[in-house]
Amino acid sequence: MKDKTYFISGGLGLLGTAFVKDLLGRDANLIIADIADDISTQLQFELNEMSYSGNYIYTKMDITSSESIDAAIELGIDRFTKIDGFVNTSFPRNSSYGKDVMEISYEDFCENLNINLGGYFLSSQKFIHHFLGQGYGNIINISSIYGIIAPRFSIYKDTEINSPVEYAAIKSGLMHITKYFAKYLKGKNIRLNTISPGGIFDNHEDLFAENYSQYTLNKGMLDPSDICGTLAFLLSNESHYINGQNIVVDDGFTI
Repeated sequence: MKDKTYFISGGLGLLGTAFVKDLLGRDANLIIADIADDISTQLQFELNEMSYSGNYIYTKMDITSSESIDAAIELGIDRFTKIDGFVNTSFPRNSSYGKDVMEISYEDFCENLNINLGGYFLSSQKFIHHFLGQGYGNIINISSIYGIIAPRFSIYKDTEINSPVEYAAIKSGLMHITKYFAKYLKGKNIRLNTISPGGIFDNHEDLFAENYSQYTLNKGMLDPSDICGTLAFLLSNESHYINGQNIVVDDGFTI
């Protein structure tokens, strides 16, 4: 991936940081964006310890703001002259996100869809405008297995974790927005795909991880690094004719 430049939104998140480190390890140039004012000290330290020939910059970006996205794209072009691909791992949500389906208010449900799914729509639209002018581009949105199937509610029993209804609506909608854009852009040399990871381990309680693993085939819950190879493949020319697809990486959870 030498001489390639990728834009990673949500670059300070669980998946985003894994993607950043993996792509820099493949010698890509990166524009790392997130809602925070500055890159985290820990990630900065880890990147400084790495050996790679690519370069990176960090910028604050809000995927619900046209002005913020425009400014981030302009900054990336000023630094690297081009952007070969956009990877969106962002997950904005309000303070009421995650309530039980029978307790969430209509207003909160709509707001979470607006800022999250709406933010993915806006950022995809903005990068498509840029890629049309550039003559090519590649967008990868991060969806989820719960955009494909209904939650397996049994794995949440006796735990403090739930599966928010907003999440299912957002992730399933994201798949179809991505497919819509892919087909709309026929002949424009711009690809759009989604990756749907299975459950990513993030200090989950033991009971939940054990319940979850009963539906998988080998590993159980995944590590963020388990998704990196699929991302690198979709960004590469080796996947040139994969377009409008959803790639599932879930150790068999959805079978």
